[in-house]
Amino acid sequence: MTAPLTPSQPPHDKPDNASEEPADPWREPARAAGPVPEQAHEEDGPGMRAEVRDAVVIAVAVAASGVLLGLLWLWLAPRVPLIADDKAVFLKDTEGEQAVGVDGTFTLLGLAFGFVSALVVFLVRRRGGIPLVVGLAAGSLLGAVLAWKVGVWVGPDTDVVAHAKSVGQGVVFDAPMELKAKGVLLAWPVAAMVVQLALTGFFGPRDPDPAAAYDDGYRDPYGAPER
Repeated sequence: MTAPLTPSQPPHDKPDNASEEPADPWREPARAAGPVPEQAHEEDGPGMRAEVRDAVVIAVAVAASGVLLGLLWLWLAPRVPLIADDKAVFLKDTEGEQAVGVDGTFTLLGLAFGFVSALVVFLVRRRGGIPLVVGLAAGSLLGAVLAWKVGVWVGPDTDVVAHAKSVGQGVVFDAPMELKAKGVLLAWPVAAMVVQLALTGFFGPRDPDPAAAYDDGYRDPYGAPER
């Protein structure tokens, strides 16, 4: 008499991993491992802070160069001659265009400084960025205002009456440095912005084409052959 065979594992028994749910072919595939959006945002934080710090440094450096512009303006701008009598102080040459030349000289210097400052900033930080552009614009405007003030402070005495009394009647003296049209203060920042945008547009780094990267690495999830 033979004993019944006792299989080591009944056919109806489930394996150890049988409790797991069967794979759903329509289930969304698991995302690739990587930082969550919050972590990615935190990683981008130091980069943005570095850009803001560089923008502040650029703004201060560009604004400080306004001292040089003010001295050049004082040196190159024509002088407006004044003369005084016993009653008043008036222009020696009433038909002269020296006052227009003062504004014109400041405008030309502002355009030149805008070109040079934008070129230097682009060579230092070729990749650009919004903080850099804002820093360049703010520094250029502050530099223009500083140049105007330096020219006035270092130039001839601003107290015309006291100056006329000190030199005496009938003696020609220079009028204080003055900008008749305050709009010329925008020559530097406007030129800097135009040159910066032009250099970035023509010579700045290019972002990779997302369409080309998609075409190179595209794989059909339903088994179609690669492109």
